[in-house]
Parts: sequence; structure tokens; C-alpha cells
Amino acid sequence: MPMNPLDRSRKDGADRSGKYQGSYQVLDPSLLGRPVHLLPKFARRFADALGTAMSGPGGRRYWGAYRLANLAFERAPDDESLRWLALAGPLGTAAVAFERSLLLGLLEGRYGRKNKGPGAPRDPALERVTATEERLAATLTVQLAECLHARVAEGLAAVGVEVPGADAAVVEAPGPASAPGKAGWVIRITLSALGAEGEQQSQCWIGLDQELMAHVLQGLKEERNSVRTARAGNDSLSSGLFVKLEGRLVSKEVTLGALFEMKVGDVIPVSVGRADVLLDESRLFTAAVGEHKGKLCLTSFEDAE
Repeated sequence: MPMNPLDRSRKDGADRSGKYQGSYQVLDPSLLGRPVHLLPKFARRFADALGTAMSGPGGRRYWGAYRLANLAFERAPDDESLRWLALAGPLGTAAVAFERSLLLGLLEGRYGRKNKGPGAPRDPALERVTATEERLAATLTVQLAECLHARVAEGLAAVGVEVPGADAAVVEAPGPASAPGKAGWVIRITLSALGAEGEQQSQCWIGLDQELMAHVLQGLKEERNSVRTARAGNDSLSSGLFVKLEGRLVSKEVTLGALFEMKVGDVIPVSVGRADVLLDESRLFTAAVGEHKGKLCLTSFEDAE
């Protein structure tokens, strides 16, 4: 499976073979041509807006002593214990999940702990999920999704893209959702709070469906073009980057027995629909097959995803 283009090695050092391994960025060929390198800029803007909202009077009511420590795009967490809540908006669907310790910490800060000693340890796995905790998770999901949609709409407006209802507030209640796939885009939010045992960190995640992620990248289009203009003539890559595309017009599955029984003159019936366009065995586009001056051509390219 191709790696997320934002995944980086966590530290420098020697690998198991004894060779030095430094920090580097792994590129996914299927994402070439999209401004994924600008996603950290979007993350910083989202972090600024979210941090301001959390520190405001309305935000402190729900987030208590927790403050935003970090926000970044990464892969979906592989944790089956997380409960995901999805919220559909005019730009796509966002799914949110919270660490159980975060929700319990927020409830403890707001209502206090009952029947517990001051230093009693707390095991979230032994505590039942209350209706109050579920309401808190739903409220915070709406807050995070609305803040995210506002930043995406802001980016679209900057490039002159009009999406009907993009500025409308999310009014639907969040509902249970399945976890994002491992190849899906997820924003990890790290929160910190100073407690009796020192600084404690908790996390929550926002999963973006394909429609919402496409709008995020579309809003970064103007910045990508400005970067290209600024480096034109100074970077050899600005003059062109050549890659080899392969077109797969048709494929046909046959049994091994039928294959061995074939002889010269046999006809294999096939139908030609949309062709697959491959880059290093990765399915990048689909295209219509046409004819031009006696040659087969590919046209009407569409993203494979």
C-alpha cells in the first residue's frame, strides 16, 4: 500500500542493517500533481482557528483546561476501541473520534469525580459510557467539524470557487460511523492539560472523506500556482517533470485450462470501456478510448478515486 506523502521517519539514526537512515519524505505516485505539500499550511491555519476557539469563553466551557499542543495530517489510527461520530456538511463528511481519557478528563474537570479519593487511579476501560459523555462527544464533534468546514470554505473562497451552501452551519446531529480506512486522510489533534500529576496529553482525530479532502486540496490550488510562478526559471523541475504513463485498454480473466487449450485463430471476446492509466503500477486515472487519424488515443481523463 502506498504511503501517505506526509509520513516522515520519526528520527534519524542507524537502521537494523547498520546503515544511516535520515529524515525524508515518501511520495505516493498517485498524488503527483496535487498540492499535498501545502497541507501543513492548511493544518497551521486550522490550528490557529481552533486554538482561538478553544481559548475563548465558549470554548473554555467545554474544553476546560485543555489547550491545543499540535495538529497535523497523518494516517488513521489503528485502534478498534475508538468510537467515531460522522457529521455531513455542505463540503463533505467529517468523522471525529476522541480518546476515552480525554472525554473523562473533560467531564472530571467540569463535574468533579464522585466516590473517588484524591489520588485514586482511573481506568477508562472499567468505566461505563454515560449519556453525559455521549452528549459531550457529540457537542465537541459538531464544534470541530464546523471549524474545519469554515477553514475549507475560506480556502475555496480565496481561489474563487463557489460551492452552494459552503458557508452554512452544520445543523445535523452526528451519528455513529465506521473508522476511516488506513489510506484515508486524518487530522490528529493533540491536547495538553496541566494536572496534579503534571502535564497530560490526549488526542482526538478528524477523518475527512474524499469529497471534503478534495475541497481542501482545491482551496490550496492558488498557493501551489504562486509557488510555481515564484520558482520558475530558478528550479530545473519548473521546466517539466517527465513520468511514464501506461494505458491498460482491456483485461480478460480466463481459466488455466482454457488458456492451454487456445490455438492460433481462436477469438477471445472482449469489450472496451474506459481504460486504466497506470503510473508505476498504481492506478492514477481512467480515460475514454478514442480514435484519431487511425490511432487509438486516450481522452476524458478522470481521477481513479
